[in-house]
Amino acid sequence: MEFESYDDAYNYYNCYAREVGFRVRVKNSWFKRNSREKYGAVLCCSSQGFKRIKDVNRLRKETRTGCPAMMRMRMVDSKRWRVLEVTLEHNHSLGTKAYKSIKKTGAGNKKKLDSNCNAEVQTIKLYRALVIDAGANRSANFSTRRCQTSSDCHDKLNLRKGDTQAMYNYFSRMQLRNPNFFYLMDLNDEGQLRNVFWIDARSRAAYAYFVDVIYIDNSYMSNKYEIPLVAFVGTNHHGQSILLGCGLLAGDTKASYVWVFKAWLTCSLGRFPPTIITERCKVLETAINEVFPRSLHRFALSHIMRKVPEKLGGLRNYDVIRKALFKTIYEGLKPFDFEAAWRVMIQRFGVGDHEWLCSLYNDRAKWAPVYLKDTFFAGMATARSNETLTAFFDKYVHKQTPLKEFLDKYELALQKKFKEEALADMESRSSNSELKTRCSFELQLSKVYTREIFKRFQLEVEEMYSCFSTTQLHVDGQVVIFLVKERVLEEGNRREIRDYEVLYNRTAAEVRCICSCFNFYGYLCRHALCVLNFNGVEEIPSKYILSRWKKDYKRLCAPDVESSSTESIEQVQWYSQLYRSALQVVEEGVISLDHYKVALNAFEESLSRVHHIEEKPNKNLL
Repeated sequence: MEFESYDDAYNYYNCYAREVGFRVRVKNSWFKRNSREKYGAVLCCSSQGFKRIKDVNRLRKETRTGCPAMMRMRMVDSKRWRVLEVTLEHNHSLGTKAYKSIKKTGAGNKKKLDSNCNAEVQTIKLYRALVIDAGANRSANFSTRRCQTSSDCHDKLNLRKGDTQAMYNYFSRMQLRNPNFFYLMDLNDEGQLRNVFWIDARSRAAYAYFVDVIYIDNSYMSNKYEIPLVAFVGTNHHGQSILLGCGLLAGDTKASYVWVFKAWLTCSLGRFPPTIITERCKVLETAINEVFPRSLHRFALSHIMRKVPEKLGGLRNYDVIRKALFKTIYEGLKPFDFEAAWRVMIQRFGVGDHEWLCSLYNDRAKWAPVYLKDTFFAGMATARSNETLTAFFDKYVHKQTPLKEFLDKYELALQKKFKEEALADMESRSSNSELKTRCSFELQLSKVYTREIFKRFQLEVEEMYSCFSTTQLHVDGQVVIFLVKERVLEEGNRREIRDYEVLYNRTAAEVRCICSCFNFYGYLCRHALCVLNFNGVEEIPSKYILSRWKKDYKRLCAPDVESSSTESIEQVQWYSQLYRSALQVVEEGVISLDHYKVALNAFEESLSRVHHIEEKPNKNLL
């Protein structure tokens, strides 16, 4: 959002604070050196931070809890104030009444503030207009907007007036443009729209190739966005996020999730994803267990870590606890290491009865990296502290984006993603990757992998030189256990030596490292490569060169088509496969005029050859 002035932005946040029930404080302000003009500020909850040590002994009661709620803003070139960052979560209870904000006001400014009273009233009205829809589906009172927790509000979509018609018009237009566009609408007993699912033609085509790992993003629901969106997201052969379907739900309930999951399976002919990633949510977990019983359900670690300030920010030694938690989660290699470090952390800081930490530990098998080493993630594991799962519509949707605007932005987001993939395809095929070592593994995969995935693997090859010792530990029949020592860069450019165990079976051409890089990211790690090199292996075994990362994966991959008992089902499968193949030509045919001419000639030639077959009697085509 942008505002005409700092005061407008402040008043807006202040009105929001009154509705929710907390006080606002100016945490930081930045001024230009010469003109003393304000150009940046951070507004926060009055419970942000903690008292200084010298103030602790005063009689006044401690009211600060280290609350993370804040709004960061800055004046941009247009002289308007733009919101850069917002944290809405508080770590303390909120009041039911409006509070006066803590804003230092000089005697000379009081008169000015009084004269701006009307402007503040207008801002309050603006705020209410944004969060309260005048449509028939919503109440005119802010507090009743939270009725979404009641069963009544979960039986119909919370839409603005005209949204249903706009959605139906959009779906009809898309299906006329491309018959492979698919949508389903769920109506309640009174004929009101309850849930919606749709998937565009290109996403349906992508689903056939990249269904191995799916991220179900319901952050728009859990964070109370204007649009109750659920997005199905995968990752393609360049490691780019791809959209595999969308839904709008009446509520954050098991019934709504079950409906949208079944709708998604309908358009995919019942093909289950092996791995499903979601945020940590009991409602989602129950629905996934019912609809996807054969899938492995895992929690997104980056979502859990994002909640740490909210859940632990009020603790006395928060910074130290946070550091210990990160070390426990990301540095352990075995379950024993994790559990031992967790016990030490709990005992050291006396947080054994902390409700969130207790529940987190009970669910550890679904989110802690040490327990997920047998699950394939295709790079979506966020198993390292600097990794995160970003929303597919990030930068396209904000909290108050209305549905009509979202439908336009949906098209923009998809077009941008499709163009990025087409350009990455062309770049991967038309240029050779630069080699940085003399290692045969690097040369081998430079000819096979897409440019981006090869860069990721190339880093592992380069880091083989940080592994300075490979020794044999134990022999058990055909399996040999090696110990690889690596110098790992820590904080402050400090190097720490770590040991990694690697299992190797020459007969079965199998190699597996304790870090499980292959399952997390889809390519072998530096430790496994060192063991292969130590044993004189010059080429990576084919089982560790995944087809999903290859430059020509879509061309080589013929998605599994199970034998069908009816001709109608066979024809649907034929249509889907032909559509996927043709779509590849279309996507790259629009890159330039030359590409367009070649693609058009190819289509015309193909059609001519198909017509030629029709002229010949063929009982299989009757």
